[in-house]
This record gives sequence, structure tokens and C-alpha cells, in this order.
Amino acid sequence: MNVEKIRKVTTQKKSATSVTVSVPGTTANLGPGFDSFGLALDVANLVTITTTSKEPPLPSMVEATGRSFFIGSGLTPFPFSWKIKGSVPQARGLGSSVTVRLGTLLGLNALCGNPLSRHGIYRLCAELEGHPDNAAPAMFGGFTIARSHLDPIRLPVEAKLRFVLLIPDFEVATPDARKVMPKSISVADAAANAADAAVIATAFATKKYELLRGAFCDRLHQPYRSRLVPFLGEVITAGEQAGATGGWLSGSGSTICCLAPDVVSAKKISASMRSAAPKGSRIVIIAADNIGARVLKS
Repeated sequence: MNVEKIRKVTTQKKSATSVTVSVPGTTANLGPGFDSFGLALDVANLVTITTTSKEPPLPSMVEATGRSFFIGSGLTPFPFSWKIKGSVPQARGLGSSVTVRLGTLLGLNALCGNPLSRHGIYRLCAELEGHPDNAAPAMFGGFTIARSHLDPIRLPVEAKLRFVLLIPDFEVATPDARKVMPKSISVADAAANAADAAVIATAFATKKYELLRGAFCDRLHQPYRSRLVPFLGEVITAGEQAGATGGWLSGSGSTICCLAPDVVSAKKISASMRSAAPKGSRIVIIAADNIGARVLKS
């Protein structure tokens, strides 16, 4: 970035002192699509970034995200405050960390006159996350297939579909969920995962959602992460018996997600899932978000 452009952006930054960004929650992996499949949900956190005269204390994640933005944009850092509110629960496998990072990146970008493109912001966010499966749907909405160092593939999701979320009353930290995974799997398991992942991508691309039945099985991470969410199998089976197209562990957990063909079936599925889970779990029935992150006001 040349000096003239930096000066222009710095001047634009002074015209707006506060920006609020809406970032949707996400469900990732969808079974066999480990670290690549993601889907934006119609639930969001709101992140507000405000310029200040002095550097206030910031959460470490926000501080690191701000540093990444200023390095990536080539702009001189300036102090800002940060706050978040919304309905995406923390450490439940619904992309809460992405709402923090992406909200911060988009807010700072808007304050600076948008020197970085949405794809540039996405790549910064994916790098900070360490994997792109949540960053892609949170930024672009819909169902996404994320690939390292390449722009994601995005497909819109039909409005009639409902995602039934069973949210337990305990957290699962992503590092802990990764520790329980095996260092290798058999060729047969890898081939089965690849086939099911291809079916899921085909179903969303063609909107032939009936193809999804039986495709959410996973042999890479879910069998091993079930020790962290011991009722995972029972809840998914209960949802499928009540009419769900299928179910999966959302991200690294602890949320379990079942796909319902429509609103009516979602109510029956939710009751069945709840009956198979321990007390303290709550149910949320939600549609997909096809828009993605957006700046609401400045």
C-alpha cells in the first residue's frame, strides 16, 4: 500500500468513531467435512469498535486480532475500545471465537475506509483461527467449503430447512477436542469420509437435500470426541428416528445439530433430542443465514 493511500484511509478513519458489526454463528464440519465444511446460522453476535484517545485494556484475542489487522493493512495502529453482545454461546461449537475476530477485523476495516477486501479480511480471520471452516460461513453466509490459501466455495441454503441445536450446559474447548483425535486413520475410513463429504457438497449444490440421509457419518473426529459429549450418539439417533435428515457434532462441541426438512418436523425432532440428553441442555430451532457478516451502523 502506498503512502498516499495510507494517508487517505487515515483521514477517512476520523470521520467515523464507532462501528457495529453483526457476525452470524456457525456450525462446522457437518460430520465428514472436517476443517472445511461450515454453515452460517440465523443467530449473531454484535461487535462494536470505537476509537478512543487512550488504549483501554482489551481481551487477548481482540488485541491479537487488532494487531493482525494493522499489520495486514499497513496502517498505523490507533487505540480502540471493544464490546460484544448477542446470542452465540461461548465454547459450544457455534463459532463464538469467529464472531470476536471477524467482528473486530470488519469493524476496524470500516473505521479505516475499508482498505481490505472481504476476502482479505476472511483470510486474516482464518489465519488467526488456525482453520477456515467457521471463518468462511461467518463472512459469506450459506454453506461453504473452505480450502487452505484459496477462496471458499459458497452455496445458498434453502429457507425451509431448520437446524435443531441441542446446547448442553458445559463447554468444550477446541484445543481439548483436538487432543483426543487420532494421529492417523485407516484408508477405508478416509475413503468413506471422502465419499460422504462429496455427497454433502452435492446435496447443497443441487438442493437435493434427501441425498443427505446417511451422509453425516464421520470416522475422523466424532467417534473420538464423543468421550467429551458422551450422549452424542444417542441424541443424533433420537433426532433421526423423529424425522431428522441427519445430525452431527457442531464444530468441536458441545452443541449437537440435527437437520430438519421443515419447521413442522423440527418441533418433533427437538422434543426427541431433548429426551435423549441430560437435564440442563437447551434447544434452539434456527434457519440458515445466507448473508454473512455485515456492518450495521457507524
